[in-house]
Amino acid sequence: MSVTKSKRIFYFDALRALAIICVIVVHVYAVTRVHVMAEYGSIPSLGWIFSQALGNCFRIGVDLFLMLAGALSLGRVWSIREFLAKRIPRIVAPFIFWGLILSAVGISLSYYFGFKFITSFDAYSILKFIYGAFMSTSPGFTPYWFFWMILGTYLIMPIFNKWLANSDLYEAEYFLVIWLVTCLFDFTLGVNLPIKLSYFTSPIGLVVLGYYLRHTERKILNNPYFDLCLIILSAVAMLVIAWYLSSPNEMYTLDRYSLPMAIEVMGVFLLFKNFNKFNLNFDVIKLIENLFRKLVAYLARYSYGIYLIQGMFLCIYAKILPYQNLYGHVIIMFILIVASSLITMHILSYIPYVKNVIGAK
Repeated sequence: MSVTKSKRIFYFDALRALAIICVIVVHVYAVTRVHVMAEYGSIPSLGWIFSQALGNCFRIGVDLFLMLAGALSLGRVWSIREFLAKRIPRIVAPFIFWGLILSAVGISLSYYFGFKFITSFDAYSILKFIYGAFMSTSPGFTPYWFFWMILGTYLIMPIFNKWLANSDLYEAEYFLVIWLVTCLFDFTLGVNLPIKLSYFTSPIGLVVLGYYLRHTERKILNNPYFDLCLIILSAVAMLVIAWYLSSPNEMYTLDRYSLPMAIEVMGVFLLFKNFNKFNLNFDVIKLIENLFRKLVAYLARYSYGIYLIQGMFLCIYAKILPYQNLYGHVIIMFILIVASSLITMHILSYIPYVKNVIGAK
């Protein structure tokens, strides 16, 4: 049996592009929130609200990547060997390549420019830094936890694919209802249910959700106005929860598997799927459509590679850019990280052999 190639679907590329943008936004939030943390209060400042919107409402990047994995791979005819042989090298090779290259970059910046990614240059410290890079503990490499999570997800996906390929969508709905219960109790309320539902917890729930939302024909879910309401209501709920649970010394961020986050990512996925139902035909939209599609295509194609390198760019820019104000700092850092990552990936994509291991699709 062989994997049937499907036509490229634009809204999948758009979701992948949005996912990597969200990842970068959240990481920028993580290094800038300290500047407005003390502005919390019964009526927080606009800067505090802006920062929390970045940290919570954009915390759906990883969720979207997981949903896309399910939407693109589940319910299809392929063997376990075919699936693993195709998917695993795609994530392992870039992980090793960038782990080694960026380790060398971090060590060099520390030795020659005082960046302090590493403070001692004996063999033990260098090897410890490199090991920490792959274990997502060294500076600039904290996003690398994603590799280990997605690797485990890929290993279990053949089991779920066999089930979904021989089931109807009602069975997927049954699974997702229980999954939403775990999102509520385990990841939102922090309450341990007496019933152990660990087989239903994320991230595999998001993988099944992506498959389900791609194929569901339920009218309510495929109504773009309903989808938009899901996004708005969940975003407002997240900001209220964040305000209630924050303090002047800590900015609360919801778990990426919490119920409000699950509702928001459902709304985003469905909105992109059903966006053409708005029937927007403005001339301005037509003028920028080609440029937009090209940018989306590049971000989608390089998304995994960008994910692996953006953490190092973040650390570099966080050190060298002087802080002026929250809005300008966030915007400048975001643009620099996206541009640097995109240019790096694009240049390397023209180099023979290297282009196969940088994380480009």
